[in-house]
Amino acid sequence: MADVENLPDSTDSPSEGAFFNSLKRNNRQIRDDRATAIAEDTQLVYKRKIEDLELSIKKMKREQENMLDLSPTTTQSLILASDFNSAEYVEKDIDLGIKIRNTEITLEIARKRYHYLFGGI
Repeated sequence: MADVENLPDSTDSPSEGAFFNSLKRNNRQIRDDRATAIAEDTQLVYKRKIEDLELSIKKMKREQENMLDLSPTTTQSLILASDFNSAEYVEKDIDLGIKIRNTEITLEIARKRYHYLFGGI
C-alpha cells in the first residue's frame, strides 16, 4: 500500500505534474498539439498510400512481363499453339495496362498533393 505520510498535503498549491500543467494549457497550446497530431497522422498515411501505390505498380508491371513467359513447365518447354488463348491473353494484357496507367495517375496526384500539403517526399 502507498505510504500516506509521503503524499503531498492537499493544501499545498499544485505547481508540478502533468495533470495540473494540462489544466493550465491555453487554447493556443491545445490547438498546436491537436494540429501536430493531425498533421503527423495524415502525413504518415499519405506516405504509406504513396508507397502502396508504387508497390502495386511494380507488381502489376512484373505480372505483365511474366505473361511473356509462355513455358508452362520448364524453360525448355513451350506452350502448344492450340492451348494458347489469344483473346484471353490480349484482354488480360490490356486490363493490366489500364490498371497500371490508372494507378500511375493516382500516384502522380498523390505525390503532387503530398508535396503541396507537406513540402516534399
